[in-house]
Amino acid sequence: MDHSPESSPSHPTLQADFTWRKWQAVISDRSNPSKPIYIVHYRPFAISSQIVFKSATDDTTVGTGTLHAFSINADYKLHGRKGQIKALKRWKTAYTHLSSAYSDTDTSLTAMTWASSSNFKTWDFICLDSQQMPVAKFSANLWAVKKIGQIEFLGPKATSAAVRDEIVVTGLTLMYCMVLRTSSLLSFFGAIFARPGPIKSDAQDIAPEHAPDERSMVQHQATSSKT
Repeated sequence: MDHSPESSPSHPTLQADFTWRKWQAVISDRSNPSKPIYIVHYRPFAISSQIVFKSATDDTTVGTGTLHAFSINADYKLHGRKGQIKALKRWKTAYTHLSSAYSDTDTSLTAMTWASSSNFKTWDFICLDSQQMPVAKFSANLWAVKKIGQIEFLGPKATSAAVRDEIVVTGLTLMYCMVLRTSSLLSFFGAIFARPGPIKSDAQDIAPEHAPDERSMVQHQATSSKT
C-alpha cells in the first residue's frame, strides 16, 4: 500500500538523471531540466562508498554522503557540518537525521524522520518533520536506467535553498544506503548487531515527538489528496 503524500504539479520538484559511464547523477529543476543544479558523483568501489554533491554552477562541494560496508547507518557532511543518518528500526526503512534547515532557531537542531513506501515501479522515501508532517518525498524509479527519480518539496519551506541542499544530500544518501542494504550480506549482519534509535546529542536523545506509523502516513495521504 502506498502511504506517500500525493504529488502535485504545484510543488517544487527536482529530477535526477543518472549516467552509468561516469557514475554520476545530474539533478535539475523538473520545469527546467536543461539547467543542472547539482552534480552527484558516486564512488561505489570502496569499503566506505562516498557520494559527493557539487554545485553545477561553480563546482563547489555542497555536501558528501558516506556508506559503510557493515553499519546500516550512513554519515553525511553538509556545508562543512557533519551529521548522521541513523536507523530507527533494524528491518524496515525508518531513519532519522538532525536538521538545521528545519530548525526554528540558528543554534539548535531538530529531528527529522525518513519513512518509505513502495510498489512495483517506485520506492518512495518520505521525510517527516518533528510533528510527523511530510516535507519532502524522493521517488526512486526501480527499473529506470537513466531517470532514477525525482524529489518533491512540501510545506512552508518548500522553496528554501537550505532545505533543498539538505534534502538532496540526506535523501540520496539514504537511497544509496538502502540499495546497499538490500544487496549486501555484510549489511544483513550489520542490521543484526545494530543499535537503532534516536541520535544522541549533548547526552540527550533528540527524536521526533511521535514515531512514524502506518496510520499517520495514511492520514497524510488522505489530507494531501484533498488539497
